[in-house]
Amino acid sequence: METETQQKIEETVRRILEESDMDQVTESKIRKQASLELDLDLNKPPFKAFVKQVVESFLEEQQRKEEAQQHQQEQQEPAEENQDREYDDNGDLVICRLSHKRKVTVQEFKGKPLVSLREFFTKEGKELPTSKGISLTEEQWSVFKKNVPAIEKAIQKMESRIM
Repeated sequence: METETQQKIEETVRRILEESDMDQVTESKIRKQASLELDLDLNKPPFKAFVKQVVESFLEEQQRKEEAQQHQQEQQEPAEENQDREYDDNGDLVICRLSHKRKVTVQEFKGKPLVSLREFFTKEGKELPTSKGISLTEEQWSVFKKNVPAIEKAIQKMESRIM
């Protein structure tokens, strides 16, 4: 494969990745869109492998950027309890946003705290929770938190089999 062709493919694939919703996009969709834009069949073996390499490289870069930003944010945020906090339209504490539709909140229900991972929708300018999600009691949260390393290990093992 020519260097010029590789460069065009890489630029196109990276631009498509940057413009895509990472929760919805797949390598196959990226390849298909880039094929249409470049008028080149990227499903052929040498091209397919190259696109996969570009996608993996892009994802690794994004992961490193996110980790660096998170580390920088942790260094800048004071560890005080009264730092600025975000509350949703129901008055629940927003811990983090997982995507533009999903977030993690801590709420009180019947006098007990719940950790909720939930999808939200917007109606009349307000973000409202959907039924899609899960709320965990303190005990359930503790069990989940304790098992996060096992989940991460399983994901890594699965990813190594896919590649």
